[in-house]
Amino acid sequence: MMNDKINTSEIFDFCQKVDYSTDGIVSKRIIQKSIGNITLFAFDKGQELSEHSAPFDALVQVIEGSANIIINKKVYELTQGQSIIMPANNPHAVKATSQFKMLLTMIKE
Repeated sequence: MMNDKINTSEIFDFCQKVDYSTDGIVSKRIIQKSIGNITLFAFDKGQELSEHSAPFDALVQVIEGSANIIINKKVYELTQGQSIIMPANNPHAVKATSQFKMLLTMIKE
């Protein structure tokens, strides 16, 4: 990774702002505000976030690779360029079917 700092008023590529970690998940907070946040993730193949829920909607945008997003036990297969909204208060999980990067946007009420 050449430069992991993200400056305002500067063009950047999300995929270049986070690197993969062998057998791990890397997260980087891009914006954090009281009304919500945007977080960039890089998952190594096979890594996952176990089932949990959140009190607000969360938008997942796959920016590289592929993953299964599980919402209420239903599996959605997403690839680069696809997105899905995980609804508030519903159990959901994430599993990397390949190395993949995602942008997670959560807006609180």
